[in-house]
Amino acid sequence: MVPPPQRTSPRTSLSGPALVRLLARLGEAEVQASPQPLADRLSQWLGWTDAIALSTVLAAPAPAMAGGARTSGEDEAQRCLSLRSTLSKAIALDGVLAPAKARHGRAYGHAGASQAPQSDEADTDYAVFRQCYVVLQQKMETDIGDLRGRLRSRLAAVSPAMAKLATLDATMERSLAVRERSLLGTIPGLLGAHFERLRKAAREAAAHEAAANEAPAAADDAPSAWLDAFRKDVQSVLLAELDVRFQPVEGLLAALRAH
Repeated sequence: MVPPPQRTSPRTSLSGPALVRLLARLGEAEVQASPQPLADRLSQWLGWTDAIALSTVLAAPAPAMAGGARTSGEDEAQRCLSLRSTLSKAIALDGVLAPAKARHGRAYGHAGASQAPQSDEADTDYAVFRQCYVVLQQKMETDIGDLRGRLRSRLAAVSPAMAKLATLDATMERSLAVRERSLLGTIPGLLGAHFERLRKAAREAAAHEAAANEAPAAADDAPSAWLDAFRKDVQSVLLAELDVRFQPVEGLLAALRAH
């Protein structure tokens, strides 16, 4: 897992997970890659008890077993694809993240979108989106965690080497879980700041237009416009987080399919 972006000097570049690059863009922050190797950065996340646990797993001989189970891994590959599709659909079809037009379509029948009532959009509080994000995060963590455990069980039955890999993955998951949860838990706060920037910009634009036209600000369309943009951003971040969370699963699946 990669730490959230921090503000740095301008004109820097970053190559890394899409989640980090996306959060940097939405947070209007310039970031740069750490000069430290990945192994050194990971070591900073591990306590001495974690280091001992990992060292013990690596030093232990591969467990003996009666006979390896032959498997192509295709059944698990389909299971992974199915779960990823299910989680992607949960993000895409979530009611809170639906565009304003879809949310209010039934309210105004065949009337044009500009005639849709927008007062509830204008009064939307970020707490609604935060709760939505946290719920989807928890669903990803639970469902992907269950699948990861299943893949480890399948690997453990393949060969002594794969059984050792499964044990190593389980140890790594336990060692990094708290740090990972803490870092991913900062995302709703970053999105909250993005929400406030978009709302402020929309209000300033409406006030500027009203002043230029010497007329009251027209608030009918503006709220849904910036909120729809924000909803799309939230969905993009959730999908990028899904990619990050699936990386260990993809590694285990690759090992399973190679045997």
